[in-house]
Amino acid sequence: MEKKILNYENDEIRVNYDIKRCIHAAECVKGLPNVFDPDKKPWINPDNASAKEIANVIERCPTGALHYEMKKSEQREKPSSKNRIKLNANGPVYFFGDLEVQDHEGNTVLKDTRFALCRCGSSDNKPACDNSHEKIEWKADANANKEKMPPIEDVEHDKLLIKLMKNGPAILDGNYTMESSELGEHTSDKGVALCRCGGSSTKPFCDGTHKEIGFEG
Repeated sequence: MEKKILNYENDEIRVNYDIKRCIHAAECVKGLPNVFDPDKKPWINPDNASAKEIANVIERCPTGALHYEMKKSEQREKPSSKNRIKLNANGPVYFFGDLEVQDHEGNTVLKDTRFALCRCGSSDNKPACDNSHEKIEWKADANANKEKMPPIEDVEHDKLLIKLMKNGPAILDGNYTMESSELGEHTSDKGVALCRCGGSSTKPFCDGTHKEIGFEG
């Protein structure tokens, strides 16, 4: 997974922007359009709002493309109280919480509080989404078979590992609440395998199609 990070700062805050992880979800633009304006250069101007306001909006970025560093306060982004997985129709899987992405050898690819996992299989920046689902007009609903995820009671915050199998699915290790407009909310700790090739007939879960189509990633 590639990174290309640009910095925008003033005396109170440094905004870090990873171009490679941005898919233009536009939460920043909607939250503070006077700070985040794609029609201007530079497109981020931290002088147009307080550092606290900017930090709060950055924490809404679902891909983790935006992060911040406070220079004059102790405010730091904390993982959400529970690990959340949000399914998006025709798009990526968003993760929020105490996250660690590992490759098939157990090496850490990413530690973050927000991440967008490609599930169409076509991203050039796997495992991260790069909006390729729009280019190929990939389609998938935002539902999931609850029977594959035995329910548990709400649990305290814990790390969620996202283990990337070589040329295969992403295996979850930890507790999480999966949610979508169609699914509602469902909390489990079942180590399910999420499809990354885009071809599974049981999305968002893997059904082995990656082997048939020669998925690489």
